[in-house]
Amino acid sequence: MFNSFIKQEAKPNDSKVVSMYPSGTTVPSPENVPSVEDQELIKSLELKSRLHDALLDRLNLAVIDKVLPEELRREVAALVGEFLAKENTPMRSEKFTRLVDELMNEVLGLGPLEPLIADPTIDDILVNGHENVFVERFGILEKAPTKFRDEKHLLRIIDKIVSRIGRRVDESNPWVDARLEDGSRVNAIVRPCAIDGPSISIRKFSRTPLTMDRLVETNALSQQAADLLSGLVKARMNILISGGTGSGKTTMLNAVSAKIDHRSRIVTIEDAAELQLQQEHVVRLETRPPNPSGNGAVVQRDLVRNALRMRPDRIIVGEVRGAETFDMLQAMNTGHDGSMTTVHANTARDAIGRLEQMVLMMGLELPLSAIRSQIASGLHFIVQLSRLSDGKRRVMSISEITGLEGDMITLQDVFVFRKRGISETGEVLGDFVPTGIRPRCADALMSAGVNLDISAFLNEGT
Repeated sequence: MFNSFIKQEAKPNDSKVVSMYPSGTTVPSPENVPSVEDQELIKSLELKSRLHDALLDRLNLAVIDKVLPEELRREVAALVGEFLAKENTPMRSEKFTRLVDELMNEVLGLGPLEPLIADPTIDDILVNGHENVFVERFGILEKAPTKFRDEKHLLRIIDKIVSRIGRRVDESNPWVDARLEDGSRVNAIVRPCAIDGPSISIRKFSRTPLTMDRLVETNALSQQAADLLSGLVKARMNILISGGTGSGKTTMLNAVSAKIDHRSRIVTIEDAAELQLQQEHVVRLETRPPNPSGNGAVVQRDLVRNALRMRPDRIIVGEVRGAETFDMLQAMNTGHDGSMTTVHANTARDAIGRLEQMVLMMGLELPLSAIRSQIASGLHFIVQLSRLSDGKRRVMSISEITGLEGDMITLQDVFVFRKRGISETGEVLGDFVPTGIRPRCADALMSAGVNLDISAFLNEGT
């Protein structure tokens, strides 16, 4: 007996529902397929298309999200079996199971993207129009066999992603930043800005966040450097994580923030919520785009200002991009020690320059010396990351801000990654070693109860 989410009588297909072939493959034109084998393929795909249409006719989409997946799967399998019996089309069990999986992905998930999202070896999913899908595995891009039926099908999947978090994308608002339920970052852009059709970029996040120990195991940094970062968090030093696109800034921020005392009240501020903090006392804030009339936008600067009134022990800004930089520096200079944020930059020195530029973008007539003074007194350390030519993400340096000399902010590298060449397989060879410079904050770390082996900083490791 069918449940309430199964319609008793098939009705004409809703014009808003876009039919697709569950395999995600476009049916070739018969006149261009002379071979018998290809004609058999066409018949098979047409059967899947009719089955999908019939399923959409029978499902009550209004209540589908209230049904347990196991119950829905049983009913979908029953409908598929009934349809195949009417069509007198036998099917092997493994093919039948795969067909039901594809239909379930289309009804409950993100259609052809679901197998890619479930694959733990894939880091990035890049959709360039409805026919071209690329994935990144272990730092290497490769083309995936996945395809969408047409552009309308791809647009429906994009709308499904962004509508879950109350956002929209259309001709008047052609791009959007969103996230999946697991925290994966999504950017979508459609026509007219995307000339060749809608594009999706998905940066996946591990269901099990990378810890500092795991980063040491993967040689992203050394154990001594990991101990230093853990000590900096305990001593409530302000940390800036810098790096290029895809260098692992958010991953490092998650790993470093895991060392925060669980008794601390943490407020996070992000454009699209991505952080995976392990503590219990966390307040997560997220920006909001303007409504269709152009009003109601909430930007990161608004949230940073509000966070100051929320009695935070630590403030974490996912990434500073504009005017909120000034407010973040103000917070770091007025008692909110132990705060963290990230910024796009290729070197630690460039990161400081980026902060200066973003403060100047506010339009306030602040002298550059005043801005640099705020940076020098508010920030303590810069962690620089990079994705190397072999696809691996590594910490390139951990630098201490030591103050001002005239109008220039001074830095000293405590740990650096020294390259030794490239192996025959293309792997970048090198070691993450101390520079031999003892951090100026060593006494402050000891006063905070951080027991570091000072000799580790004096070993040049060459």
